[in-house]
Amino acid sequence: MSPDVALSERAFAAFQRDGYVVLPGVLDTAAINAVTRFVEDSLDPLVGPVEYEADVAYPGSPAHRQALGGNTPRRLLHAYARSPLMRELALHPTVADAVTALIGSPALMSQCHHNCVMTKYPGYSSATLWHQDIRYWSFDQPELISAWFALGSEQRGNGALQVIPGTHRFEFDRGRLDADLFLRPELSSNAELMTQARVVELHAGDVLLFHCRLFHAAGRNTTSAVKLSLVFTYHAEDNLPIPGTRSAIYPSIALSHGGANERE
Repeated sequence: MSPDVALSERAFAAFQRDGYVVLPGVLDTAAINAVTRFVEDSLDPLVGPVEYEADVAYPGSPAHRQALGGNTPRRLLHAYARSPLMRELALHPTVADAVTALIGSPALMSQCHHNCVMTKYPGYSSATLWHQDIRYWSFDQPELISAWFALGSEQRGNGALQVIPGTHRFEFDRGRLDADLFLRPELSSNAELMTQARVVELHAGDVLLFHCRLFHAAGRNTTSAVKLSLVFTYHAEDNLPIPGTRSAIYPSIALSHGGANERE
């Protein structure tokens, strides 16, 4: 990876060191309002496919879909295919240029991972424990970058992402993770690591870029307002998904030429 004019040397160095960087003010007010309206219209009435809080069985999740709050949406899936507006967002030139600079080669957007609207409702939102996204994904190399678009203010109180800087550069023994590949908090080595965590506070229109090996987590939404975000994931065109895995179900989308090209 090498810096590019799309990303300042300082921002590039921060990503290399910490595994994440915030791009401030990527979306203007008009774009934020347009995307928010589309998302709200997709939530009421609910337009699938959807993942519900009850489906993930995380701390704070309803026990099942028939339980109180069990029909609370957690993710609106397949965001890219939902509308031209979502496609424009996934291929936003500022984000595309920054991701390409960090990856160091032409990049593609995966339709198989993230590619969703993240909702965090008051009352029934779950907490996400410390994990690396690469645990879900199967690529030739564990080198992918996700872009988290904030549609409103994100702070600790409404479940903003928390990160442990620099963990994308380290190898972790399997014994430090539980059966679901979350960090085991009862281990002293992990407890010490968690003391280094930072809350990534975002303003509406900011975009957080983070590495797929960066350990991150999120708390519950304790406010009275729904938190809305979008997240897309990108990989180098020569970093291929492993055939026969979930990562290879849908073709990736090229960031060049307006996303017109699909790559197997």
